[in-house]
This record gives sequence, C-alpha cells and structure tokens, in this order.
Amino acid sequence: MPLVIVILGICLLLFLILVLKFNSFLSFVIVALSVGIAEGMSLDKTIISIENGIGSTMGFLVLILGFGSMLGKLVSESGAAQKITSKLVTAFGIKHIQLALMLTGFIVGVSLFYDVGFFIMIPLVFTVAASTGLPLLYVGLPMLAALSVTHGYLPPHPAPTAIVNMFHADLGKTLIYGIIVAIPAIIISGPFLSKALSKIDAKPLKEFVNTRPLTDEEMPGFWVSFFSALLPVILISIATIAGFLLPSDNQVRIVLGWIGNPVLAMLLSVLFAIYTLGLARGRKITDIMNSLAHSVTSITMIMLLIAGAGALKQVLVDGGVSKYIGELLSQSTLSPLFLGWLIATILRFCVGSATVAGITTAGIVLPLVTNGAVNSELMVLAIGSGSLMFGHVNDGGFWLFKEYFNLSIKDTMKTWVVMETSIGIMGLIGVMALSLIVK
Repeated sequence: MPLVIVILGICLLLFLILVLKFNSFLSFVIVALSVGIAEGMSLDKTIISIENGIGSTMGFLVLILGFGSMLGKLVSESGAAQKITSKLVTAFGIKHIQLALMLTGFIVGVSLFYDVGFFIMIPLVFTVAASTGLPLLYVGLPMLAALSVTHGYLPPHPAPTAIVNMFHADLGKTLIYGIIVAIPAIIISGPFLSKALSKIDAKPLKEFVNTRPLTDEEMPGFWVSFFSALLPVILISIATIAGFLLPSDNQVRIVLGWIGNPVLAMLLSVLFAIYTLGLARGRKITDIMNSLAHSVTSITMIMLLIAGAGALKQVLVDGGVSKYIGELLSQSTLSPLFLGWLIATILRFCVGSATVAGITTAGIVLPLVTNGAVNSELMVLAIGSGSLMFGHVNDGGFWLFKEYFNLSIKDTMKTWVVMETSIGIMGLIGVMALSLIVK
C-alpha cells in the first residue's frame, strides 16, 4: 500500500503540473497533503511535517542560492563571462575552438544558473560561428553540454546543493567527484557528439545575433574574471583536499576548513566580486546593491519549488513510506546508484524539470543513503545524471535551444535530446566507475 500511495502521489503531481498547468510549488504542497493523509497521518501532523520539510531543506539552501545568484549577477553584468570566452578563443585558436567554448561553459556554468549562462553565452557562440565560418552546432554544443553538466552535477546549483543537504553529504567531496565525472561527460556529449550532429543546419534568428558585445575597455581583465567566477570552487576544493592530506588537528587544515565552508566560501566570493567586478570597475555601491537585490528576487520561484519538493520528502519520511520504499529497494539486486539514476530518469522524462526530478528522487531513495547502503556523494551525482536524461518537449531548455538555434522540433530532438541523454548516460558510467574506487 505505501508504494501505491507514492505512485498515485507522483501521478497526481504530474497531472497538476502537466495537465492542469498548476504552479509547481502549489502542486507539491497539495500532493504532500494528499500523501500524508493517505498514509494515515492527521491533518495537523501532515502540516507540521510540511513545515519541517520546508525549513530543513531551505535553511542551508537559502544562503547558497542567494549568494550564488548574487555572484552570477556580478559575473554577468561586468562582462567577466564574455572576457573569459574571448580570451580562451584567442588562446586556443580556431583549431581548438570547441575546447575553448567548452572550458568557458564550464567556468561560467559553475557560477551562473543555466538560463542565465545560456543567455550570456549564446550571442558569443553566434559571433564565433559567424566569424570562423564553422557550423553553428559544432561551435555551440560543447558550450551547452558544459552548462548542462554543471547545472545537473555540481553545487552551488539548486538541485545538487539541495540533495547534498538532504543526504548530509560532503559538499566539497561532491564537487570534486562531480568535476571528475563531468570531464568525460562534457567531452563526449560536446566536442565528440557535435562532429556527428554538425551537418544539421542551424541558423540563428536575426534578432538573436544583433546583441552588442562589450568592448575590451568595458570588461575586467581575464584573471580577475577567472578568479572571481571560480573562487567558490577554488576555496571549497582547497579545503576538501586539505582534509584528505592533513591530520584533523592541523591548524592549516582547520583554517582552510573554515574558509572552505560552503556558506563562508560563497560569502567571501561575493565580497571579492563586489570589489573586483564592481567597485574596481567604477560602479557605485548603491548601484551594485540594487543589482544584487534584483538577482535574488529572480530566483524566488526556484526556492519555492525546492521548498515544495522538500515538503513532500519530509511527508514521505514522517509517514513511514520512505522507510518502506528503502527496505523494498534494499532487497533489489540492482545497484543503489543505478536505482537512484533510473528513478530520476523516469521523473525527468515525465516532469521535464531536472530540479524537480532530482529532489523528488532524493526523497524516495533517502533511506538507502541514511542506512549506509551507498556513498552519499556518489548518489548525489547519480541522481543528478538521471535528472538530465531525455530533456524533451516538457523541458524549458528544449525550447530555448530550439528557438535560438532556429531548429525544427524534429532536429531539436536529434540534437538537444541526444545531447542531454548522452550527458545522463556518461554521468552514470562515470559514477559507477568512481564507485569502484570511492567507498
């Protein structure tokens, strides 16, 4: 019966979002209430469970997402992303243009949400393709693959960060393991795949080509742009590596641990960027603060979406359904990592949103992580990989790609869907390979 309740709950969620076009946050709360009552919980207990789920999910995440959106805004407005792109394209040359854009997509993707990174990078991709005469998909897919991988695999993006928090996983280890898994996934799904798909004729609409790029005088320097965009990754990674190499009572490790704490690392990075990408460029502090305030308001719906998923997760836990499913899954001969990937894949295909698919899956497989049946950091990556699979017509990224590259739905299926599926499969292969080493 508990399994039937979960299946019916997910069906109701899909019906509300896809058929009735309900707001995702409202849908999650309605489903959480319905599942709680169906489990035999009283209305009062169900509401308390929802409140606890929202609180426990958002307490840590509000800080990370808030600081992340601020840093992304600074990187975006200052021209740092464009500077990184132009410098790498110049350094690598036409022969290695794909590698340049792939690296740019990864660097920019770490600090920017997918949609923001897409809108910033696309005009540059169009410019590069036009100036070199290379096929648009050959130039664009490596960058898009990198943006997509960072969105699905790596903190501080919404779903990976929320799942890290739910699983009590180590964010630094997740970041390092994620980068290891991301590298082959981006290479295969970007440069390699684009060579096979580059014959598909993609021509951007004229209105998307006329965006005026910033001049060199208007942009910060390359190294300033590079360190400002990647400082959170650098600080967290250094602290994690120090944790591997130095004894627990070592003072250097302790200090680096403080600096590499995700919240403090993000705060320090925002303060650093306020100076390097704002004040040092002649912007007034009031103008910068107004811009940062606007950046946070733009992610309000994302936060509510994650909060709603956290509410459903807590109802599943408090009602005993999550424990029941965990015991059921633990009896399966399939790998827990594969199960997490498979459930996320199914939900991604049905819902479209990688964030919804990832966090909902995390609530279902949570018992497998809490009872020590699987490495929590690798489970974050397995779910993240599955959440990127089959991004078809119910995926916002599908339509962004289709319209900007001026493709038919058929050709978008051949390109975007194939790329996203390749990323998901390569992510699973990478996680399973890493599981042979990491216990």
